[in-house]
Amino acid sequence: PDTAVARAATWVATIRAAGGYDTHSGQAEDLSKYLTETCEGILAFQRDLEARGLDKRVMIEVWSEFGRRPQENGSAGTDHGAAGCAFVIGSKSQGQMVGEFPGLTNLDSADNVRVTSDFRGMYCSLLEEWLGFDSTQVIPGASSFAKPKLVKA
Repeated sequence: PDTAVARAATWVATIRAAGGYDTHSGQAEDLSKYLTETCEGILAFQRDLEARGLDKRVMIEVWSEFGRRPQENGSAGTDHGAAGCAFVIGSKSQGQMVGEFPGLTNLDSADNVRVTSDFRGMYCSLLEEWLGFDSTQVIPGASSFAKPKLVKA
């Protein structure tokens, strides 16, 4: 039917990955299990999109709200740190690394892995390249961030 509900589009959806990623202890086993489960879910979703011919209409962004310290703590885990990571996944993803891997020994003054790209620039790029929105209307100071190319033409 040609109703507003039938024509409604979902622009952004958010889900939380299964499992617990706050691995202050016993990290090796837990992190491996949860990453495997998350990656298998993303792969199944991507393959389903491809099978339905919808893969060029969906972009997936996976991110962590916090980084981890490079040193193991006393309980076989790692504590919260500054630099995190994000992934943009999909058939229209540019498929490149943004920023540089800073290494695990060249730390900042607080013993954190050094941040080499600003997540706000990634958000600006996704807003502009994928969703077609002016990022300056959504993200304060958007014009000051380096905006990596994330989406294939």
